[in-house]
Amino acid sequence: MNKLAGKVALVTGASKGIGAAIARSLAAEGAAVVVNYASSKAGADAVVADITAKGGKAVAVQGDVAKAADARAIVGAAVGTFGRLDVLVNNSGVYEFAPLEAITEEHFRKQFDVNVLGLLLVTQAAAEHLGEGASVINIGSLVSRIVPPGSAVYTATKSAVDGITAVLARELGPRRIRVNAVNPGMVETEGTHSAGFIGSDFHQGAVAQTPLGRIGQPGDIASIVSFLASDDSYWLSGEQLYAAGGMR
Repeated sequence: MNKLAGKVALVTGASKGIGAAIARSLAAEGAAVVVNYASSKAGADAVVADITAKGGKAVAVQGDVAKAADARAIVGAAVGTFGRLDVLVNNSGVYEFAPLEAITEEHFRKQFDVNVLGLLLVTQAAAEHLGEGASVINIGSLVSRIVPPGSAVYTATKSAVDGITAVLARELGPRRIRVNAVNPGMVETEGTHSAGFIGSDFHQGAVAQTPLGRIGQPGDIASIVSFLASDDSYWLSGEQLYAAGGMR
């Protein structure tokens, strides 16, 4: 029996990359999935089509997580379509690297608005509908541990995700709602390709520092998220799971 049968999951930023893999993985385990996207309708529709073609249930919902009204509307669409909400995956995120001298207000606000404020707004809206046994999974990053040069703002946002995860695990724990984070290392996605990371010295350095000898693939992260969404992880809350092939 599928481990998430009868459950409803919302994945933010799920039109491509890690988010798309998570949506597909949750659906494969039996969950009905809301595929949120900010701008890539075609990507989100493709994920939904893939899920439904395999007999799953999914719907694409547009919305900017950094806007309170949109966050409420995304959650409202999930509950309105499927009648409940059991799993929230806060995957939406952006990243830009810049040395200290190049940091601007725009650089700061762009990343904090999506990576931190967006996570809080969607979780706030979702918490009204989550019941006992629900699972909130935040996608952090290994950068909060390895703190690479040029990533002051991005690392700050993901360090904030670590802290928020711990706080919300305490706040929502009395309602028997679990909150955990998955912190990936470098993962091969459309984003890392377009940013020029794949094939770069940075890529080769990451492989050299990874005991398992490669960078991650979206499915590597998705399977861990599916575990955290299921009752198999019922005794995990407030944890940060570093998904980086042993890189530290």
